[in-house]
Amino acid sequence: MLSRLLELFRGETQNEEQIDPALAAAILMFEVVWADHDVDDAEVAAMTELLAKQFDLDEHRVAEIVAESRSSHEESVGVFPFTRVVNDNLSEQQKYQIIRSMWTIALVDNDLDALEEHTIRRVADLIYLPHARFIAAKKAAQDGVSG
Repeated sequence: MLSRLLELFRGETQNEEQIDPALAAAILMFEVVWADHDVDDAEVAAMTELLAKQFDLDEHRVAEIVAESRSSHEESVGVFPFTRVVNDNLSEQQKYQIIRSMWTIALVDNDLDALEEHTIRRVADLIYLPHARFIAAKKAAQDGVSG
């Protein structure tokens, strides 16, 4: 795992097309979980559920992806290789779903931290999600959390 991440960081051997889009999405979602420097169990649980639903993953596979996303974050390879995978492999609707999921995760504790919002905005920009869709994703997540 560490060698794979180091290869990614150095741009060696492993190219973005070989990264599972579900893993790329998980890594981006984990950025929100960690943004306020408090890895909350409720946020991780929401992330797990959202990933399983969005990518139609079984319990075992989603657990692997969540663990790998956490490990990747600890290795600090940055988000750019993963936003590239998202851009190259997912539709605008799938990108919207990732951003909506990120908002949902951020709102799980009913306390939107400025760093969480900044992280979501940065990812939305990097995956070229139009601003109107960014706002729609936030509103949809707020509506889902509050009702």
